[in-house]
Amino acid sequence: MGVMTERIGTLNPIRVIKDDRDFFKPLLALAVPIALQNLVYTALNMLDTFMIGQLGEAAIGAVALSNQIYFLQMITLFGISSGSSVFTAQFWGKKDEAGLQKTTGLALLLGLISAGVFTALTQLFPREILGLFSRDETVIALVVPYLRITSAGYMFTAVSIILSGVLRSTGVVKMPLYISVGAISLNALFNYLLIFGKMGFPRLGATGAALATTLARVLEMVVLLILLYGRKYPGAFHPRKMGPFTKKYLGRYFHRLYPVLLNEIGWAGGMTLYTLVYARMGTDILAGFNITNTIVQFAFVFFIGTGNASAVILGNMIGRDAPREDLQRCSRKILYISPLLGFFFVILIVILAPYVPLLFKITPEVRRLVTHFMYIVCPVILIKVSNIHIIVGILRSGGDTHMCAALELIPLWLIAIPVMAYTGLVLGWNPLLVYLLSMSEEFFKYFLGLARVLSGKWIHNVT
Repeated sequence: MGVMTERIGTLNPIRVIKDDRDFFKPLLALAVPIALQNLVYTALNMLDTFMIGQLGEAAIGAVALSNQIYFLQMITLFGISSGSSVFTAQFWGKKDEAGLQKTTGLALLLGLISAGVFTALTQLFPREILGLFSRDETVIALVVPYLRITSAGYMFTAVSIILSGVLRSTGVVKMPLYISVGAISLNALFNYLLIFGKMGFPRLGATGAALATTLARVLEMVVLLILLYGRKYPGAFHPRKMGPFTKKYLGRYFHRLYPVLLNEIGWAGGMTLYTLVYARMGTDILAGFNITNTIVQFAFVFFIGTGNASAVILGNMIGRDAPREDLQRCSRKILYISPLLGFFFVILIVILAPYVPLLFKITPEVRRLVTHFMYIVCPVILIKVSNIHIIVGILRSGGDTHMCAALELIPLWLIAIPVMAYTGLVLGWNPLLVYLLSMSEEFFKYFLGLARVLSGKWIHNVT
């Protein structure tokens, strides 16, 4: 650790910002729109949680369970998109249109297959799937129609996620943002009309929220396709330009993709087990965790933006064969700036923690849980922010996807999940302590990831 500290310590974070505007200007130019688009996606779920929260705790629990299925679907799509972006960012840096088209087509195909499987399962076996997460029949009865309606939009979401990922890899970030803002605006309007029965529309409650969300996702995809092909952006996929899928290319692609998919699905499975543990501990605890998790995700969208922006910039640099010294210099700047930015979010969460629960129609006990959950997450934020940039921003940009998977999954499945499940379900410890233990993985990930970045072994030109 002494060597690591010495090597990082050669950079002054304030001097880095002033002297390297050529790096930070494009970083922020990419990060802000990406962050805002992620904010829109998070706000879409948060909007449903907030509006349905006015209907009571059972309705909140129903949305929480449905969102777990959607979460698994989205994480699969993000895995395909992120794994493919290793190639699209480097192909774009290399100005290889054939390689970009080939990767886009393959990613779309995999995304639609994934969405089709999730849609079929949720349409045919909703009760069986939901029964894995909760034994509360009231909640399950509420969520079955909600889940069936929202899952009808999974295929449309798949197209939007994959193509938006390709656009980000090529530096086009504002157009997907504007489309997403329009989608959430429509979703908010549809929610208001259909949940509460305004302006002559029927009062449908949670079912109305599901209809609103699905309509918004359909419209988002339609507008994205119109603009993508109408303006001939780099992500406009044409099968005739794709070229043959050679055995060598497919081998290279899946060799980098499968660890990302394993990473995302394994991480999502872990988060799903977290929800399962809280659901078994009680509906109040599940509601408290769901509200807190939504708020935390909302706060983290900026760092997801800077992480993805870092991956785009580094990936483009690797594609055009930038010197390793430049790549290492840029990666160390990212290591420095990420926890500094995280500090400001810690302050924000501390200030807002007592007031956030007042937005929801919940019992005093659930309000207390939400406030304390938010306080507990604060000291972990600085480490978690650094991990996002190490794994998503640096290692993944260099095609070091096997190490990314190891960093995400080994601490999660061998440390955090067993400790959380044992203390929460067997020992019956206080949910606040269980929540704290669930985040223990972040510290292991940080030190192992830091060593990998400083070693320089993460840099691979996959094109």
